[in-house]
Amino acid sequence: MTTREVEHEITVMAAAKEVYRLLAKVENWPRLFPPNVYVEHLEQEGDRERIRIWATANGEAKNWTSRRHLDPEGLRITFQQEVSSPPIAEMGGTWIIEPLGTDETRLRLLHSYRAIDDDPESLAWIDEAVDSNSRAELPALKAGLEEATQTAELTLSFTDSVRVEGSAKDLYDFINEADRWTERLPHVSTVKLTEDTPGLQVLRMDTVAKDGSAHTTESVRVCFPHQRIAYKQTTLPALMTLHTGNWQFEEGDDGVVTATSQHTVVVNAENITKVLGPDAGVKRAREFLRSALGANSRATLDHAKRYAEARR
Repeated sequence: MTTREVEHEITVMAAAKEVYRLLAKVENWPRLFPPNVYVEHLEQEGDRERIRIWATANGEAKNWTSRRHLDPEGLRITFQQEVSSPPIAEMGGTWIIEPLGTDETRLRLLHSYRAIDDDPESLAWIDEAVDSNSRAELPALKAGLEEATQTAELTLSFTDSVRVEGSAKDLYDFINEADRWTERLPHVSTVKLTEDTPGLQVLRMDTVAKDGSAHTTESVRVCFPHQRIAYKQTTLPALMTLHTGNWQFEEGDDGVVTATSQHTVVVNAENITKVLGPDAGVKRAREFLRSALGANSRATLDHAKRYAEARR
């Protein structure tokens, strides 16, 4: 068996421990890795974990499962795909985080892999894929790590919730059936929903804000009946560089369901004055996004609540 080992590296202007912390917490991945939509823990025991990753590839949503070994003392994270896609027979690797100074880090990405049946053409294809993906991934990761450590004021997370005397299934169905939102939600003017793989959706829609402004967005959504729908916007309004979120439906002991909309956004600092005027700053942008996104979420939750309670 021929096992290929390759390495790529980049220098990040951030402290090594911060780089490790951000990479170790998979909740950060949709922010750090542009293709990543959602990551969840399947198993976790000590420094070993099993995770499932949803990401986009060539405009399509894909998912796979990996095992990781975390080494916070050595600042290393090793990973191994459970089942690799042909022509890959096996794929794993290591993140190595090396401090170069107080706020500078060398980030090394090692890959180890082999091709099915040791086929030379397949191995050459994997070589090219790993090299091109790594060369594209590392600069984007560097930007994400530096933004996350240096511009905390640009990041905003919040939730809105309603209590519903209806079923979690009906609430889930209302959010899941986004292809019907033009008839159900007044702030949605057009919508296109694609679901080639059950539970993996691409949602493109035009919405109208309270101030009358129109926005076109596209999101990849990962659906977990009848509990949660997680999403990441892949086409963003000008005021954001990141928007992830989820819809959750939790039934309480009293039989009442709490429906929650959660958002995490990163403000696009370069566009604040273009969108909000010459006197606007980060504070104004945060307030605007909280108000605009929250208003749309609360409107959707209110309509979902009426829909679910009418079906009791």
